[in-house]
Amino acid sequence: MSASDSNGKDHPPIAEIDRLIHEPARLMIMAYLYVVESADFLFLMRQTGLTHGNLSSHMSKLEAAGYIEIVKEFVDRKPHTMLQLTDKGRAAFQKYRQSMMQVFDDLP
Repeated sequence: MSASDSNGKDHPPIAEIDRLIHEPARLMIMAYLYVVESADFLFLMRQTGLTHGNLSSHMSKLEAAGYIEIVKEFVDRKPHTMLQLTDKGRAAFQKYRQSMMQVFDDLP
């Protein structure tokens, strides 16, 4: 199945893939957050293998898109960062999954 653009031209489902999510590090972050209510920064860093700076950079991009919410607080005077998908992020990830399944289903 193909999607149509504003001119009525068909283009393949792969053209519909959300490139923000498709980047491997951000895909890992989104996938982990999709299956939990929330996760802390250190948990995601360990699970994804990303460095502190790399994870922070990708988090900022996902937050700017409105896909994740970042809550920073102090616990026992130590900084603690929690992340969770927003409703928009959850919907975007579901659409991404559906689009990817369609891409594979359309292969000969």
